[in-house]
Amino acid sequence: MTKTTHLDFRDFLPSSQPLLIVMSGPSAAGKDAVLREIKKMGLPLEYVVTVTTRHQRAAEVDGIDYHFVSDDEFKQMLERGEFLEWATVYGNSYGVPRYAVKKALEEGKDVIIKVDVKGAATIKRLVPEGIFIFLVPPSFEELEQRLKERKGETSYELRLKAVIEELRQVSMFDYVVINRQGKLSGAISDIEAIIRAEKCRVIKREYNI
Repeated sequence: MTKTTHLDFRDFLPSSQPLLIVMSGPSAAGKDAVLREIKKMGLPLEYVVTVTTRHQRAAEVDGIDYHFVSDDEFKQMLERGEFLEWATVYGNSYGVPRYAVKKALEEGKDVIIKVDVKGAATIKRLVPEGIFIFLVPPSFEELEQRLKERKGETSYELRLKAVIEELRQVSMFDYVVINRQGKLSGAISDIEAIIRAEKCRVIKREYNI
């Protein structure tokens, strides 16, 4: 009688690796709204908070929405090489803290970073194995309307010009997620589906940060 060898199929599967998710998109695409809702849902993600010199808005919480620092503090962090990427946007500086990303990945945590399109391009050069998601409204007309409604120091015309250039960079990304007005849950469901699909990859992504 032939002896049957019992094998655990899990022995043939690659070990699970943490994900580095970079979410970007043009101004007024709804990146902050999507990220806030994902946090409320309690998804098992490590949220790396961007450092900025921008003035804190009334509804924002330091350490949750951004780490708000002075121009001098930002410059010192930059000189110490503390940023994975940084950029100046509309006169304000933004930087993604390198150590926070590296530490989370080393601990096996899935990391999500929200950056502008220029920041995503920089991270793409440094860490091409990341998962790059481009968030957009369903139409250019809706994007224009959102820009018109947005209040700030930067003019609508300047923001519109920047948005057109950002939309041209879509081919740099792995996925496009449409954020429809009043249907935030749809965009979040798509992002969850992307994460599930990436978790099923045979060849896992590896990062060198």
